[in-house]
Amino acid sequence: MIYFIRKYLKYILTFICCALIFVGIYIYNGNNNVSTSSVKKLSVTKKDSATNQDSSKTVFVDVKGAVNAPGVYELDNGKRVIDAINLAGGLSDNANTINLNLSKKLTDEMYIVVYTKNEIAEYKKNNNAKEISCASNECVCPDTNNSACIKSSSSKSSSSSSNNSNEKTNSKVSINSANQEELMTLSGIGESKANAIISYRQENGEFKTIEDIKNVSGIGDAVYEKIKNNITL
Repeated sequence: MIYFIRKYLKYILTFICCALIFVGIYIYNGNNNVSTSSVKKLSVTKKDSATNQDSSKTVFVDVKGAVNAPGVYELDNGKRVIDAINLAGGLSDNANTINLNLSKKLTDEMYIVVYTKNEIAEYKKNNNAKEISCASNECVCPDTNNSACIKSSSSKSSSSSSNNSNEKTNSKVSINSANQEELMTLSGIGESKANAIISYRQENGEFKTIEDIKNVSGIGDAVYEKIKNNITL
């Protein structure tokens, strides 16, 4: 036996060394795989956590005007103006949403005002504030701070304003829609007569013919003759 071991000792030692090397390589690779799996798992967990945080974010909006329950409401991120209005009890019977973009995404501290039909009509009649052009070409926004309003781009608004100014310079003054300043550009029409025309429109409705302007207090035949070629309905 001893003779056998001595004779094949170098082979036995070689075999043992190879076995140890193989075992070492196996253990090393196994540790690396475990480490890599752990890193991947942690990475996925972190991503999922971030996604959950984004989805759980909320915004606060202030809903006022023609809704059944005005107030400040908290909604999930990604909700729309219509969702805020519904949370505020929905639209009241006299609400007019022509100037609102109901599909607009909510932002934190958003200020939403729903106007009544009367408010829109009065604003369009008096036009005391700068009108904001909308998709319908009719809608208005009395409060320019209203975050839910439909607003055109600044360049488009500038272009529109410029065109409107040119049209007013080259066209007649509408006695049914002109404001105080526009009416005062007519010969013989001062501040008091301009206000009288506006008051007449509000109380009696629009003029049917340009001669009806003589029904306004202070405007007789003499004044009418001066302005009749410069006015229209």
